[in-house]
Amino acid sequence: MKRFKLIFLFLVLVACQKNSGTLIGEQVDTKVAFDLVALESKISTESVIEDVVVTGTVSDVCKAKGCWMKLTRENGEDMRVTFKDYALFMPKDIVGKEVAIHGIASQKEISIADLQHYAKDAGKSKEEITSINSPQIELSFEADGVVIK
Repeated sequence: MKRFKLIFLFLVLVACQKNSGTLIGEQVDTKVAFDLVALESKISTESVIEDVVVTGTVSDVCKAKGCWMKLTRENGEDMRVTFKDYALFMPKDIVGKEVAIHGIASQKEISIADLQHYAKDAGKSKEEITSINSPQIELSFEADGVVIK
């Protein structure tokens, strides 16, 4: 029995060292991560960056289902993070927490309908939602894996 307990304890310690946070979705190699400033610099020369890991602080999460989140950027704007195939959902209480995300970064135009949908998910007022009347170009990220630290 003592041997079993030692083996169990060893396995728990190894698992904790491999994943220094809560993993949602695909594996995320945090050793190769960019911060958002480095990503912004890299995205200015490339329109799409695939298979990239980025770290940042969560500034907002979808209030309806946790189906998107935003990370705070150096310039004060946010980078929206959506999830591949709408397959992942974030806990709604992670605002302020550090995350590492794996996926595809790109600059893309967000339609008026999508911006209004995101505003509704964020709990904005009807007036705020209807005042959205033009699309926006923004840095966005489609993640397939997230580590919440």
